[in-house]
Amino acid sequence: MTRDHGQHQEPPSFWRSRYAIGLIVIGAVAGYFLLTEHLAHVVGALPFLLLLACPLMHVFMHHGHGGHGGHGHHDHGSGHQDAAEKPDQTKRGDSP
Repeated sequence: MTRDHGQHQEPPSFWRSRYAIGLIVIGAVAGYFLLTEHLAHVVGALPFLLLLACPLMHVFMHHGHGGHGGHGHHDHGSGHQDAAEKPDQTKRGDSP
């Protein structure tokens, strides 16, 4: 009386069922009608969305300007040179 555990089948995924296909079709039809009926509202809001995008991009792309790590250029005496500074250049105040 041995059992074969190798043929254990998992239930099919929800996204492969006929209910999921119906949900996708209904969602696509609803999205189409929402877009066509409310296109004037969406187009009227585009200038405001553009203005809203500027501060949002600033916050999310610069990571708040005060975080630890990132692009901060702090000299902690590690001896590393700045990437823009070439080794043969002399700093102001240094004698050649």
